[in-house]
Amino acid sequence: MPKIKVGVLRGGPSAEYEISLLTGENVLKHLPKDKYEVRDLLWTKDGVLHQDGFPKPPPKIFKSVDVVFNALHGEYGEDGRVQQELELHDVPYTGSGILASAVAMKKHLAKDIFEKSGLKTPRGTVVSKENDLEKKIQEIAKIVPPFWVVKPNGRGSSVGTTIAKSSPELLAGLIKAFSYDRKALVEEYIEGREATCGVLENFRGEKYYALPVIEIVPPDGRFFDYEVKYSGATREICPGRFDRETSQKLKTAAILAHQVLGCRHYSRSDFIVTPKRGIFALETNTLPGLTSQSLLPKAAEAVGLSFPRLLDHLVSLAFQH
Repeated sequence: MPKIKVGVLRGGPSAEYEISLLTGENVLKHLPKDKYEVRDLLWTKDGVLHQDGFPKPPPKIFKSVDVVFNALHGEYGEDGRVQQELELHDVPYTGSGILASAVAMKKHLAKDIFEKSGLKTPRGTVVSKENDLEKKIQEIAKIVPPFWVVKPNGRGSSVGTTIAKSSPELLAGLIKAFSYDRKALVEEYIEGREATCGVLENFRGEKYYALPVIEIVPPDGRFFDYEVKYSGATREICPGRFDRETSQKLKTAAILAHQVLGCRHYSRSDFIVTPKRGIFALETNTLPGLTSQSLLPKAAEAVGLSFPRLLDHLVSLAFQH
């Protein structure tokens, strides 16, 4: 039986280029070679697509593979644009489709959908680069008391995210966020325990299977920002040290987030758990990292799903829809 040709798409013109390279490298290494003929599709930062080291036009590359494993992260790869390109060339691909990708990436849109579906999210407001920032900061202080979390509205991996404790820090946080995006989301800072929960479709007889909840414990005085996410300084406890009821609520919330955003194949949602105010949904990742340090593979391993088998399952889902 001929092997299935899988193009592993990595890189891309994104702030998360380096992480995408690592995810792609890990996928290339662990896709079962007895079943798949694996091809390295590297999208450079300046937008040139290479197959196994040689630049080729996208139509030619996409015609030469049976399926694309989307290992891109961040803007372009995770916001619906590459999904559009793949659908244009009629090639099956892993991960969420155009609309779910675009909506989940725009944090304010995902937040609206969460709230309408009954998921609690931190109070917040969107600020545009064009706004009068001094005036906007005064308005924010009335709506949302400090501390604040400031993040670019359309980026992942906590890129450009800061915690502001005063108006000058809020201004500095907005300026930093605007270096990544024309819109920023300012939310109330909620003190609590950080948790994340992955969802895998059509696994073990369940349409939506919630993987074990992971508790994230950043170094003292830090939040789970880009640096501590990938430096190895953060403790990731799987399964998290939550009671059974809280764990179940987190799993239910992760499945609901996956459903209401219209995600497919897999996702990972992030939460803050507080003793008095309950669980807050922060955001959903439609293409969770698959590096050797990443959280979703760790949760899958905890239920006996090895990384090669996880990848095999995701490729099989791409052929189903």
